[in-house]
Amino acid sequence: MCSSNRAKGAAVTARSSRSREALRAAQLYYLQHLTMEAIAQEMRVSRSSVSRLLAYARDSGLVEIQVHSPQEARSQLELRIAERYGITAHVVPSPARASEADRLERTARTAAHRVAAAVGDRSTIGVAWGATMSAVARHLPSKTVHETRVVQMNGAANVRTTGVSYAAELLGGFGNAFAASVYQFSVPAIFDNPDTRRALWRERSVSRVLELQASSDLYVFGLGSRIGDPRSRIYSGGYLDRDDLQELVRAGVVGDCGTVFYRSDGSTDGVALNERSSGPSLDTVRRIPHRLCVVSGAAKRDSLRGALSARIITELVVDEELARLVVEAGG
Repeated sequence: MCSSNRAKGAAVTARSSRSREALRAAQLYYLQHLTMEAIAQEMRVSRSSVSRLLAYARDSGLVEIQVHSPQEARSQLELRIAERYGITAHVVPSPARASEADRLERTARTAAHRVAAAVGDRSTIGVAWGATMSAVARHLPSKTVHETRVVQMNGAANVRTTGVSYAAELLGGFGNAFAASVYQFSVPAIFDNPDTRRALWRERSVSRVLELQASSDLYVFGLGSRIGDPRSRIYSGGYLDRDDLQELVRAGVVGDCGTVFYRSDGSTDGVALNERSSGPSLDTVRRIPHRLCVVSGAAKRDSLRGALSARIITELVVDEELARLVVEAGG
């Protein structure tokens, strides 16, 4: 009898292990969109083993539950983020030893498919530039939609470069994926003088872009952080001088959304640099119905917490490590 119990226990253990492996393979294949060869390398099994695991996942219902039914598939992290902040969250799994670059690519790949799902006929898509958005643009699948527009939400010029080629490449990725009209915003990221910005905002060519920004029904953006390695482009790419950076430290700034800077509680009042920023105010952002934030990297914990406190996110795609850090830190 004891021998029989041990045999039954071993069989149960084997099934449990196989289910875990099948679930992992399904997540990588259906959510991360990795090839079978890449999955085999990551899981250290043969390609045929991956094929069998995917078949087992389909036959046993794991794929339907964990991949195709978002309401049932949400991880505990997704549920906790959703319940705490009232948003939709997608936590992107990655190996414990994955590099920051790999986490970004995995997160961007998942986000690209979420963007495609959100875009429809006559959509106006606002895009804030940055390394994360460049990664998303590279992975966007093509989708047939009509009369769709893509608009740049913040300027990219600084004293070193006009930012035109960089922004054009990023926005072109969105434009090509959806056969959309693209509207660039050829102004400085940060003005030297707030009066210059106010005067330029009255120009008809600029005000037209501002109107498009305000009419966006989908805003896709990453979050900047002044800490971490590498630091976000706005902090390391010649956009801010030493005095600017010191001002941000004194103001208690933890991050930015489209080059608009905020504190850990989501507040922006008294941050003087925002008067010179070309990005949309957080009040303007909050009026956009669908606000899809894509973020990865442990260094962006405080930046993400601040953005969540500011309520500028309605849908979040985030890497697993960062999601865990934000949940553990509370809010």
